[in-house]
Amino acid sequence: MFLDRVKPLSAILATAEKKSLHRSLGWFQLMLFGIGCVIGTGIFVLTAAGAQKAGPGLMLAFAIAGAICIVAALCYAEIAAMIPVSGSAYTYTYATMGEFLAWTVGWALILEYAVAASAVSVGWSGYFSGTILNEFFGIQLPAFLAAGPLALGGAPGGLINLPALVIALLVTWLLMIGTRESAMFNAILVAIKVTALTVFIFLTIPQVELARFNPFLPAGVFGGLGTGVGAVGAAATIFFAYVGFDAVSTAAEETKNPQRNVPIGLVGSLLFCTVFYILVAAGAIGTIGGQPIMGPGGIPFPAGSEELARQCALPQHIQALVCSDEALAHVLRQIGFSEVGNALGIAAFLALPSVILVLIFAQTRIFFVMSRDGLLPDVLSRVHPKWKTPHIVTAITGLVVAVGAAFFPVGQLADIANAGTLYAFMMVAIAVMVLRRTAPDIKRSFRTPALWLVGPATIAGCIFLFVNLPFAAMLVLPAWGALGLLVYFGYSRGRSHLGRGVVEVVDDIAGVETTIPIDPPHK
Repeated sequence: MFLDRVKPLSAILATAEKKSLHRSLGWFQLMLFGIGCVIGTGIFVLTAAGAQKAGPGLMLAFAIAGAICIVAALCYAEIAAMIPVSGSAYTYTYATMGEFLAWTVGWALILEYAVAASAVSVGWSGYFSGTILNEFFGIQLPAFLAAGPLALGGAPGGLINLPALVIALLVTWLLMIGTRESAMFNAILVAIKVTALTVFIFLTIPQVELARFNPFLPAGVFGGLGTGVGAVGAAATIFFAYVGFDAVSTAAEETKNPQRNVPIGLVGSLLFCTVFYILVAAGAIGTIGGQPIMGPGGIPFPAGSEELARQCALPQHIQALVCSDEALAHVLRQIGFSEVGNALGIAAFLALPSVILVLIFAQTRIFFVMSRDGLLPDVLSRVHPKWKTPHIVTAITGLVVAVGAAFFPVGQLADIANAGTLYAFMMVAIAVMVLRRTAPDIKRSFRTPALWLVGPATIAGCIFLFVNLPFAAMLVLPAWGALGLLVYFGYSRGRSHLGRGVVEVVDDIAGVETTIPIDPPHK
């Protein structure tokens, strides 16, 4: 019952074969693409939260998260090149392990993208309030409009994060009316982000004081399961900073000599980003310090908690790295580069909305594909007659993202988003190994090297990071999953197109539709 209803791989591949994509990308282009996709949100937004969890051990945390991403990326590359159609991990699972597990993956992706978009909105809000309003206009946003409620980790007196709410709704409106970023615009934003971080490294590294790294691991390597602190706990949070590499995997079909160039592009871009992140963390912590604010028993106060918010309001902590909503710009101001810090704040202010747009767009795409398969109501895949966009699902998604951004702190949101991401990545690794057994003869333009090692390493790494998330974030995924099971068995299973004997595969890039009637499976 749970492993039935496998979508015929032949139907999916029939759609892919109708596409005619020219192989033009080399390893260098893939590396640049990967760097552009990965660098951005996490490093701008989560440096302070990561430092509160691990102190200088944040540098080790970036290395741990990067290593797990590398093995996950190699699994993603094989299956993305083999099944190059919409739906990401949801479609891959549907074609290998059946509808039920595919539903759980799609449901987890809904959590991942929506909550991640909320997290980026909160991160944008910090740069908007600190750089644009305060530094340029001298306006101090009232505390009750600058962060969510105190009990959820906002600043003292916080009621609602108004800038985060507004940017989420604005991006949603742009998506509904059909505005999409162009490749040139995106390239400019990528250049802005990378340039800003490069300048940050060059200005901070010469001023690093080694004494600020002592103790290097104030909360240890393992802070304890469910605590979310220590180097591994920080790795589970700043894993968020690497998400986006899977976009490189999807370019495997357009790559020259993919067996050589895909792993170079994937591993090279992730290694570059890992070193880049470590240098940024070293520059931030080594100049103004990044030791966590400790609570009872020598354990750091949880990032985004009520207790930490109270500590950060005290005079002795108000300038601390771990208390900043715009960590990197704050560091540059503290070491005498106020104008450059403001420029970096502007870079984040300009670049982060495009990340919100991509995340909400990806969320609506998953909803759209699941609705098209009959697992969600048809109204969610309805397209506006004038705007030509799935306006209903976009509006629903945007409202959820806006509410999350308005009331939750960035650290908690990132942890929740990571829980869904880690589950999806684990299922991709399982799907690759299953397909090697069930479909060994199907053409693979890229084969994961040493899958017997890389596959289990991906699964173990994802589980390892998951159990080192804060306990509350770990609970969200099974709670969300339980709600998903109610929806699946109460609505989706009985209305599934595959369950009724019809397979429809539409590739949204190529505009190709394949409808294949099959015998309904026995129920």
